[in-house]
Amino acid sequence: MIEYRLGPADLASVRFARSPMLELACSVQVLTGTTGQTMHLPWLAATRPRLAGVSLELLPALLGNPARLPDFLLPKVADIAEALEVVRGHDGDAVRADLDEVFPVLPTSLRPLYDAPERCLGQVADELVAYWEAAINPVWQRLCALYAADLEHRTAALTAGGVTRLLSTLHPEIRYSGEWLRIRKPLVHHRQVLGGTGILLVPCVFAWPRPLASTRPDCQPTITYVPRGIGQIWLSSTASAPLGELLGHSRAALLAHLDLPLSTTQLAANLGMSAPTISQHLSVLLRTGLVRRRRTGRIVLYQRTSLATRLLRPGSDDNHEIGFPRPKPRRSP
Repeated sequence: MIEYRLGPADLASVRFARSPMLELACSVQVLTGTTGQTMHLPWLAATRPRLAGVSLELLPALLGNPARLPDFLLPKVADIAEALEVVRGHDGDAVRADLDEVFPVLPTSLRPLYDAPERCLGQVADELVAYWEAAINPVWQRLCALYAADLEHRTAALTAGGVTRLLSTLHPEIRYSGEWLRIRKPLVHHRQVLGGTGILLVPCVFAWPRPLASTRPDCQPTITYVPRGIGQIWLSSTASAPLGELLGHSRAALLAHLDLPLSTTQLAANLGMSAPTISQHLSVLLRTGLVRRRRTGRIVLYQRTSLATRLLRPGSDDNHEIGFPRPKPRRSP
């Protein structure tokens, strides 16, 4: 069991963040079969061909412990380029101390990194860059869309039931009551009284199905949870031909892409259209009730309505997963 005692200052400092490096690290564990492959089979099917020829000599070993991720690979910054620079500049003694904590027995492939961290961190960063471009960057906007939808849900939970509901609905293994936030981890025994640092909540798609939590007293207390709606993350609708004939193929493709909330910029990048063209199509779809919009800060997000979803799949399920056709439901005899 991991337990954090939260005082008033900690409750006032609960906040959310996103971590591209955490997604990257957990996805390597999915790729190597350490955890979570069932949920991410479509992503695996699409990603493995893109990784052909990508040299990964250190990353699989570095991320081979399912119970603990190396902290030096997880700088708490939301920009991937900045995170990579932090990794390259790590102090050698800190890297060695981290490896000692993560690995009771150091894998042979990591011995050069342990003996000469400053020399090998460049190779680690190069592998991270190559892996990011092949495995995470192609789906990053989709992950961000799920984060945005999850944050809207968490905000509603906070408004309706306060911090207790927010923290207690993150994951079935996480509960908050009587000032104590508890994460069920049978093989871990950690109790920490926080001193006003608060809790950082980080959604992570590839962490499925487990929550993760930091147990180092000298680090920002962080809880990684699986965002709501992950069951649909790899579903990509394919617009039917009749709907394309009715609306035009560009608008039909736009609707098919809006199973998760996306911005005009994201849609333009994903569909290869200009932002003004996307805006024009969205204006028509809004007026006809096929799309709804909401504002999050300075960003306007669009998502198709239930009517549009029914039009996309008239009489049958035309959805396809990345790399895997979705099985048709069985009919009762």
